[in-house]
Amino acid sequence: MSHALSPTADELISLFPPGTRLDGDGSVVVGGCRLEEVAARFGTPVIVVAEHALRQRARDYLNAFRSRWPRADVAFASKSFPCTAVQRVMVQEGLHLDVAGGGEILTALKAGADPARLVLHGNAKTDEEVAMAVDRGVGLVVVDNFDDIDRLEHLVPAGRRQQCLVRVIPGVQAATHASQATGHARSKFGLLPEDARSAITRIERSAKLHMQGVHTHVGSQLLDVDQLAEAVAPIARLGTFETYDLGGGLGVRYTYAENAPTLDDYAEAMVAQARTLLPEGSRLIVEPGRSMVAHNACTVYRVTTIKRGEIVHVAVDGGMGDNLEVSLTGQRFEATLVSRVGGGDTVTVVGRHCESGDELIDGVSLSDPAVGDLLAVPVTGAYCYTMSNQYNGARRVPVVFVADGDARLVVRRDTWDDLVLRDVD
Repeated sequence: MSHALSPTADELISLFPPGTRLDGDGSVVVGGCRLEEVAARFGTPVIVVAEHALRQRARDYLNAFRSRWPRADVAFASKSFPCTAVQRVMVQEGLHLDVAGGGEILTALKAGADPARLVLHGNAKTDEEVAMAVDRGVGLVVVDNFDDIDRLEHLVPAGRRQQCLVRVIPGVQAATHASQATGHARSKFGLLPEDARSAITRIERSAKLHMQGVHTHVGSQLLDVDQLAEAVAPIARLGTFETYDLGGGLGVRYTYAENAPTLDDYAEAMVAQARTLLPEGSRLIVEPGRSMVAHNACTVYRVTTIKRGEIVHVAVDGGMGDNLEVSLTGQRFEATLVSRVGGGDTVTVVGRHCESGDELIDGVSLSDPAVGDLLAVPVTGAYCYTMSNQYNGARRVPVVFVADGDARLVVRRDTWDDLVLRDVD
């Protein structure tokens, strides 16, 4: 289904990282760097991250919550952009890190994170991952099931106590894509309240575990803050604890037609519930991912082919290899030519992969696209790098930080040799 609109240049730029502007010749500039020059230097596709905007978002999150609830902490959900350089920014700006699995523990530590400020998630943690968390001194382990308790009691050495949160299913049916809803009764994540009570009792009786608090999460890409706030009451009913982790899930604006809540809207809704339902002086944790990084990056492609038939297909040199969000969740994106912003006729932007589903944008206005043009897609900071892959032998894309007119490579592009690096025969 086509969603094409004819946005103005200002509307187009509003989806790019804060501070983005047009140069004198109309070309897009992010972080003081012309995207044309970034593409010439690092090739395409390339994910471009506005470093100052990323840092400011982290500061804004801390201020939004701590100004309302002094014992609030913000833990960046690493899974949304598990790049060491991104994690390092979050650490430097005073955030904790939410990690899901052994790999994210290792990149977090490489980024300079204090292991005591890590929160480990996972509905199917392995013995190896739990042992890694215990050995490295991960501060909080989120107990998702009774098997987590078994593993922790076996692996935590005598004389130590592991701080734990119990993940609770809040029973909230989120208004989001089915794959992004995590708070409903049939979710694979967490325990229903009655089972959570049993897990809490068991942890409280353990000589090796300490019952620090409870955790909940409704889902991802939620544009209604009241739905997010609904999750507070179910965990409040479970008792008085030192820590209440309210998860993340705040949605962002991907298209011109969407309206997303502000950070202040979100913080006020969550803290208002906390003031009413949770013990004064308790610690709150929120775990933003998408809403921390999505708007602070864009992806630049080069147009490789144009086919004019019943519809105009504009094919680029990336696609499902660097953006699976379209295929997996039906997420709508927008796009513009880097040197000709706004205007034009409706086209469909497709990728290079051998799948009919490799369609980046169905119906978008581009101004006279031609082979060799650069095309920029905004709001690609969340989950695009996370799920990048080597489908059809594609080389995974690089990540470039831009700030004050300087562009620096933080993740290199795969080499051709990388494609066979793990072969043993």
